Amino acid sequence: MLDPKKVLLENSPKPYTCPMTIVHIVEPFASGIAVFVKYLSEAMPDDLHIIIHGERRQVMPASDVKRTFSSSNVRFIKWRSAQRSINPFKDFLALVELYKILRRLRNKALVDGVHLHSSKSGFLGRMVCKALGIRNVFYTPHGAPFLSGKTVFSKYVYRQVERFGNSLGGKVICCSLSELNAYLSLGIPATYISNGVAVDDKRRVECRKLREKFRVITSGRITAQKNPSLFNSIAYYFREFDQFEFIWAGDGGDKHLLTEKNIIVTGWLNQQEIKKLVSEADMYLSTALYEGLSFGVLEALTLHKPVLLSNCVGNMDVVKNGINGDLFRTEADAIVKILRYYNNGEMLYVMGNFSKSICEAEFDVKSNFNNYRKLYANTGHTAPSKKWAFT
Repeated sequence: MLDPKKVLLENSPKPYTCPMTIVHIVEPFASGIAVFVKYLSEAMPDDLHIIIHGERRQVMPASDVKRTFSSSNVRFIKWRSAQRSINPFKDFLALVELYKILRRLRNKALVDGVHLHSSKSGFLGRMVCKALGIRNVFYTPHGAPFLSGKTVFSKYVYRQVERFGNSLGGKVICCSLSELNAYLSLGIPATYISNGVAVDDKRRVECRKLREKFRVITSGRITAQKNPSLFNSIAYYFREFDQFEFIWAGDGGDKHLLTEKNIIVTGWLNQQEIKKLVSEADMYLSTALYEGLSFGVLEALTLHKPVLLSNCVGNMDVVKNGINGDLFRTEADAIVKILRYYNNGEMLYVMGNFSKSICEAEFDVKSNFNNYRKLYANTGHTAPSKKWAFT
């Protein structure tokens, strides 16, 4: 009799035997969410991860994203009808397609748990799981969607959609404590497991040497959520100071908002290229309107960078004010802090070392992501108890 845990899926080179099979449903198969699923599959090497994914070719082709997954415990199924924009007809097609895929996997005993990533996957996925009687369902928003509304009405609509989605079942697992509090404020029960990155890199940085440019960097998709207009406005203040340069490592639909001559937009780079740019910068700046918990920021911490972050959900979980960086509320506040960093090279070195220490204590992917397996196996979890402190 065929072992139901031995499976050969499309594009799979060989069968894979495992104790647990987790199905991930991912509409935006790019950027931070793709990194999240990759880290999660690596943190659970003995279990099989089936990734049902959409594609955003304008960000990165799915084939390129797949190549970043080096583990042998991952299989891919393309969700061909999935797309970002809201379109009732296309979304219905995506719903039907997802139903057929999950039903086939369920009938082959290949669904021990379903993990939904992002708002659209979360909404459609919970509808399908409800219809199929799949109960072990988890939803990670990766940035609360009801924080993205531009008007009072749109925020109200997003909140109601989240409440309705929650009524369909599943457990909400947030990426940070502040994101958890945002969901609890809606009356939606939730828990959280902080995002994390690999922190076993033993490299150390030297105190900043004088050079031609003071480099301020950010990374990720250039979208409204990342607030490129504010990034541009901050750079505008420094436009006549030749010793400052601003780098956006990434690309996106709102690239046209980055118009200042002292801003360099790199386009899409691989992970190693981005790490190199961040390691060579003096500080990391985030102007985001909201986050789940940014992998770009966490990578900056592990690379010993002081971080200057907008005071928003997700960002506020990373900064110990005045220790490894600062939060800011206004453009003027950010400018003053950048000037203070520029004039205090020794301070940057000390804050950068605190960044690494904080990341080791609170955002180690190995310790944090192990909690997901406890959730999938219905054994519960506790939030990481180790917290950074002066020693």
